[in-house]
This record gives sequence, C-alpha cells and structure tokens, in this order.
Amino acid sequence: MDLVVRTARFPEIGETIIGESFATNPGGKGANQAAAAGKLGGKPRFLAKVGADAFGRELLHSLGVCGVDTGSVIVDPTLVSGVAVITVDSEGRNTIVVSPGANGHLYADEVEGEIEEVGPEILLAQLEVPLEAVEAAAAKLPADKLFILNPAPARDLPDSLLQRVDYLTPNETETEFLTGIRPVTDEDCLAAADKLFAKGVRNVVITLGEHGCFLATPQFGQRFPTLEVRPVDTTAAGDAFNGALAFFLSEGRDIDNAILLANVVGALSTQKTGAQSSMPTMREVREAASELL
Repeated sequence: MDLVVRTARFPEIGETIIGESFATNPGGKGANQAAAAGKLGGKPRFLAKVGADAFGRELLHSLGVCGVDTGSVIVDPTLVSGVAVITVDSEGRNTIVVSPGANGHLYADEVEGEIEEVGPEILLAQLEVPLEAVEAAAAKLPADKLFILNPAPARDLPDSLLQRVDYLTPNETETEFLTGIRPVTDEDCLAAADKLFAKGVRNVVITLGEHGCFLATPQFGQRFPTLEVRPVDTTAAGDAFNGALAFFLSEGRDIDNAILLANVVGALSTQKTGAQSSMPTMREVREAASELL
C-alpha cells in the first residue's frame, strides 16, 4: 500500500516541513505493473504475498478492478502487508521508501510451484521480493519464454540471473548502480549497456523519464521519445512503462512499437495522482497516440 504525502518541496535531512495532503493508494511495483497491463486489456496473473489485513484486502480488490488475476497471490495471516512511504513534490517528483512486509517472505518453493502451474508466456519481475524468489521464477521459466526484469529497487545481481534476462529495464539510478555509468547521453547508455551485455543480459531498455528511453541490443542502440506532458505525479511512471511493455510484447508487437506505446502509457500515468488509479486504458492510449496502434 502506498502512503503518499504531497508537499511543496522535499525536506532536508533532519528538517521537518508541513505537507499539503495525504492519501493511501494501492501500490507496489509488481502490483502497479500488473495493473497497467490489466487496464490495457491484458489478462496478467500476479504472484506476491500479502497479509490478512485491511491493506491486503484493499490491494486485492484494486487489482481485481484493474483486470488482474490474483489467484497466485498468497495471503499469510501471520504477516502484515507491505507499504511504501512516498513523498511527492510540487513538480511531481517523488522519493520512496519501501517496507516489503509479507512480500519480503515470498519463498522460492512458492514461486516455483506457481510458475509450473501457470506457465506464463512472459514473466515480468521486480526486486521488491527476495532475490531468491526472482531467481527461482527465472530458473523455472522455460527457455523459450520471455523474461523481463525491472531491477528496482537497485541491488547487486548475480550473473546467473542476468544471463536469463531477455530485457533488463533499469532507470537512470538503477543503471548507474549496476554499471557505475550515469546514462545521460546516448554514448553513456551504450557504454552502460555494454557492461550489462558482458554479464549476459540480452537486451537493455533504460528508462529516462521525460527524455524517453534507450533501447540497446548487442547490434545497435536507439533512443525513443515520450509524450511531452506536465507531470502531476510520477510515482508509477516506471511501473506503467514496464507493465505496458510486457503487454504490448504479449500482443506480438515488435520491440520498437512496444517501447513507443509503453512510453505513451508511462507519460499518461503521470497525469493523475496515485499509482494503479493513474494507469491509462487502451482507449486513452488510442486517443493520445492512434498512429502507433
């Protein structure tokens, strides 16, 4: 669950300031990404763990409204649901601190059983669950199925996991953490991608906020623009992009078209407050970028 405070500016370390508003919104990176795919018309199945508490119930309800199959969500009455404490400033920028709660107790054997039972065509994973759970999911995924890894929050990743990744989707901060290179120019993006290719990653999509994103393959690199918008809340923009990327690839679109459309979804998500509630529908995407569909 996202606990969101809006404020004119971020406080300095040790400083107390007065916020403007407070809201609780269903969130979580994986849940947001599933919601993005669901609202576009996909039928994503979500695997996570929540507590048998009010936040857990609200999260499951919100996902259902977004068209997400929650049949793989484990409810553990001994644990509390995870929360994210989010501060949003007047420019729509944010800072986020996550307490994983029940999601931090998602175990490898639980994940393996679900992957075997569901048999996904595309697996989209994040790092708000234990790394062992992500590794187990990747290991169980058949080699001919697509694996997208959003390495957020940033952490060290073993080469054995990276070698299974078809598309790695870090933002600027995560790219710098993983490679030591801040991706400002196209040359920076290519240099960072080369370091990831050396670890076994097949393709890299670096998300760059208002500057779009950069696709790097071992053969070429290309920057893709995004819609020019004035953001209201950027909290879920990256999640919107990732969920949309998985959805459009599942439709059989080529990677260039999938990225262009995912950029549109990410931009549109910044026009509303909240996370899952900000995800656009396919109708809204058509209205914003009909020439891409």
